[in-house]
Amino acid sequence: MLVLGIETTCDETAAAVVERQSDGSGKILSNVVRSQIAEHARFGGVVPEIAARAHVDLLDGIVDSAMKEAGVGYAQLSAVAAAAGPGLIGGVIVGLTTAKAIAMVHDTPLIAVNHLEAHALTPRLTCALAFPYCLFLASGGHTQIVAVVGVGQYVRLGTTVDDAMGEAFDKVAKMLSLPYPGGPQVERAAEGGDAKRFTFPRPMLGRPDANFSLSGLKTAVRNEASRLTPLEPQDISDLCASFQAAVLDSTADRLSVGLKLFQEQFGTPRALVAAGGVAANHAIRSALQDVAAKAQTTLIIPPPALCTDNGAMIAWAGAERMALGLTDTMEAPPRARWLLDANAKAPAGHANSRAGH
Repeated sequence: MLVLGIETTCDETAAAVVERQSDGSGKILSNVVRSQIAEHARFGGVVPEIAARAHVDLLDGIVDSAMKEAGVGYAQLSAVAAAAGPGLIGGVIVGLTTAKAIAMVHDTPLIAVNHLEAHALTPRLTCALAFPYCLFLASGGHTQIVAVVGVGQYVRLGTTVDDAMGEAFDKVAKMLSLPYPGGPQVERAAEGGDAKRFTFPRPMLGRPDANFSLSGLKTAVRNEASRLTPLEPQDISDLCASFQAAVLDSTADRLSVGLKLFQEQFGTPRALVAAGGVAANHAIRSALQDVAAKAQTTLIIPPPALCTDNGAMIAWAGAERMALGLTDTMEAPPRARWLLDANAKAPAGHANSRAGH
């Protein structure tokens, strides 16, 4: 089974071809990603209109490159998959419309993929992980703990009530005048900082639910930064280190609760899986390793190129759904919001405007 996957939900324009073999294993034949970081850097964040225009300009060439690199023709495709949400609606429309056009012209099945499901199923591409397992998804737009029970079967155990984790890192970087994207800059600055200089709150610590909150922590950083203005380089490093330490403590606590809830409902998870751009943070990886060890489970983190947005994860999710006979019609809508767990309810205090929490 050969599937073309298209990803345009935020600021990466991506396409890939993945092969699903008869034993259920996967092989990436191509995975082409064009980041738009340079286009958005001067604005300190992603500008939806600029992202959508860039997708329009880039996508046809990237799809062509992915097909050529894979060495396959459109007639050989078993399906065309596109991320149909959640995400920035302009970009989602570009990718889904392109996939529909390819599917229509070549009389190929269309699969409209939930971007979050693609993250959730990635470890089955990289290491053939069996169900059920626990997913920690942390990125600029999403922070969730999800029980992955089967293809199309997801139970959200925890989410953020305000800022996503990657969003909080980016906002702290911006208030400290660090370059965009902010997450890696905060991590780098924290390496030379004193994590004990500032006593920042550990939001939601000890609560019986597995939800996150990062807005108050971000505000605490802003207050300290304002008090110290003008900031010296060491001040910035200490603020970043103290902020990151608070995030690590909060994450460890929230995940411990999430894994306990998983255990109660589904038994011992086969693994704790981390995905999303925040999973590239080495300090967070170390904290996750400790959490997994205490829960007596394995930590699995896909390669960095498959943690952030990419076409291979979309193609693989499409292949997983195709194997179960799950395809979509040309009426499949683009969605700015699309919950992975259809039964999930927004937690009290939820006020985030980003899609998919």
